[in-house]
Amino acid sequence: MLPETVQTMIAPGAPVGAQLHGILRELILHNDLPPGSRLSESDIAARFAVSRQPVREAFIKLSEEGLLEIRPQRGTFVRRISQAAVMDARFVREAIEADIVKLLAAKPDAGLIEELRLQLAEQREAARTDATRFIKLDELFHKTLADAAGKARAWALIEGLKVQMDRVRYLSLLRFPMVKLTAQHEAIVEAIAAGDQVTAEAAARGHLREILSDLPAIFAEKPEFFEEPGR
Repeated sequence: MLPETVQTMIAPGAPVGAQLHGILRELILHNDLPPGSRLSESDIAARFAVSRQPVREAFIKLSEEGLLEIRPQRGTFVRRISQAAVMDARFVREAIEADIVKLLAAKPDAGLIEELRLQLAEQREAARTDATRFIKLDELFHKTLADAAGKARAWALIEGLKVQMDRVRYLSLLRFPMVKLTAQHEAIVEAIAAGDQVTAEAAARGHLREILSDLPAIFAEKPEFFEEPGR
């Protein structure tokens, strides 16, 4: 069932299925709909005052993203987090983003550096008070790097792959090392500003390997949220 606090108003003029997909996706990523939760087409349709068809469309898209598991004759359930998918996404992110920062460091742009330093100031503020806002700022930081390197399509690929990573990040808000991550972002920015490709690449790789040290502890705390290894 959906949390009672969920906004159930559908905006007129926009595709209903797409809106439902976005709402449910956010609830799953934030673990407001935790792994194993059962979802009902009829219940959701009633809550949003829509037909079951757009709900079904949203379910299918979420299933394709690895967020829902549709079991014929049994129901639809929020899929548990795949450790393998988390690790694969991290691997791909490191490969792509390491090359992105190298491209940027090869030809530093003063306007980009100024924008990134402004973002760092916002990250430092959020790191003291608001983990959820910090995650959104972190997302903006990495997207800004990709866009500046002319790799918006590569970032779109990453966004599709890293959905399981995002679930882990929201699951681990209390242990999220925001101050440390901000310092890592700063190291990336300063290496780009200095035109130091080697240091920029190393800083990006180290930053994106951070989850490797956190994942075992997160799994130990919430094993019921994760798929069994090998699935």
